[in-house]
Amino acid sequence: MISPLAYIHPEAKIGENVEIAPFVFIDKNVIIGDNNKIMSNVSILYGARIGNGNTIFPGAVISAIPQDLKYQGEETTAEIGDNNLIRENVTINRGTAAKGKTIIGSDNLLMEGVHVAHDATVGSNCIIGNSTKMAGEIVIDDNAIISASVLMHQFCHVGSYVMLQGGSRFSKDIPPYVIAGRDPITYCGINIIGLRRHGFSNELIEAIHNAYRIIYQGGLNTSDALAKVKEEIPSSPEIEYIIDFIEKSERGIIR
Repeated sequence: MISPLAYIHPEAKIGENVEIAPFVFIDKNVIIGDNNKIMSNVSILYGARIGNGNTIFPGAVISAIPQDLKYQGEETTAEIGDNNLIRENVTINRGTAAKGKTIIGSDNLLMEGVHVAHDATVGSNCIIGNSTKMAGEIVIDDNAIISASVLMHQFCHVGSYVMLQGGSRFSKDIPPYVIAGRDPITYCGINIIGLRRHGFSNELIEAIHNAYRIIYQGGLNTSDALAKVKEEIPSSPEIEYIIDFIEKSERGIIR
């Protein structure tokens, strides 16, 4: 399953049933789990940690050094979970001293030309569209859909079950369960179709909708809006997630 035309450093650790195509480069200090398929011309560099069942398409570069001038050669990693599809020419940089690692969860689809910068964290079950570029230390929570050619400013946080319009660019946080788009980017409602597809009840969807009516349409500042949400919307893990996300936002949320 390993082409003689691939280069694998003697110190790299490769699991069972791994398919490695011609012209793959695998550096030292790399750990690759079981049942992975690595197509031609993939470079897996120092510090990569790859789980099980991933498919990595031609031209991808995993765990290159950060594009950050503060990086001084410290020991860091790029960690990828299980069952991801990493398409052509995706680049995933390893971490810096800031966090020490870049993390990609499991069951994600990273489409052609996606860039994941140093110390970023991408959750699980996410879809990241073609040519989307994620700056350093961003966070994307589980089940988000990021369309093509999206530009994410460093340190931004995207919540779960978000749907982002293609071509969007933003420098503030995007709270969970919403659709965001237009230029400049703005709140466009909640992701009703996505929530229904993931089994959210009508009652829960209505509660989420009512919470965002208060936050975005109630004419209140953020702290007063959250106080009103706590007072008027029945508590649930999903409502608490919204409140906690916004209260902890360091960059502020899109409006």
